Amino acid sequence: MTSQTDTQGSVTTVYKVSGMSCGHCEGSVSGEISALPGVTSVKAVASTGEVTVVSAAPLDDEAVRAAVDEAGFELAGQA
Repeated sequence: MTSQTDTQGSVTTVYKVSGMSCGHCEGSVSGEISALPGVTSVKAVASTGEVTVVSAAPLDDEAVRAAVDEAGFELAGQA
């Protein structure tokens, strides 16, 4: 499981999400994760199943899991 802290103090984490197949899926997952406190950027890529999240501090995995579930997909873990 990988999280990286950059020089500005933000944390970049890449998650694996199963079930995404199109741009609408990417938007749904991005929208739900973006609503989490501290999240500054989300990029979901359906073709790889990866969601890259930049946040002010490490996110609680259960909060991310709940957001992905709310979007209708399954968090497979961190890439």
